[in-house]
Amino acid sequence: MMKPHLSFRLILGDDIALGPGKVQLLEAIRDTGSIAAAGREMGMSYKRAWHLVDTMNRCFESPLVEASKGGAHGGGAQLTPRALEVIALYRRLEARARKATETEMVKLSRHLATHADRS
Repeated sequence: MMKPHLSFRLILGDDIALGPGKVQLLEAIRDTGSIAAAGREMGMSYKRAWHLVDTMNRCFESPLVEASKGGAHGGGAQLTPRALEVIALYRRLEARARKATETEMVKLSRHLATHADRS
């Protein structure tokens, strides 16, 4: 049985500046110190992970991720202080929105199919 949930995206023009996957990627970069390792952890290619990071970096007034080039010991990546603030703000927004919409979600969920197999 699938459980419905809301997800939140911050749209800027034609870009998704921030959403649940991008926040998860930021958290994985924070934890691994690497865009490639974070991508692998999430089951995505380095190219896809880098594209998401590039989009986020372009959408904010200053970069969220700073990458260093490879070398003998390989490259790495670290989050900027702004990224840590953005993650915290996004997670608080998620929590507040879930709480604020809880009653309506229960009511709306009653109208959803109760099985995953819909064609």
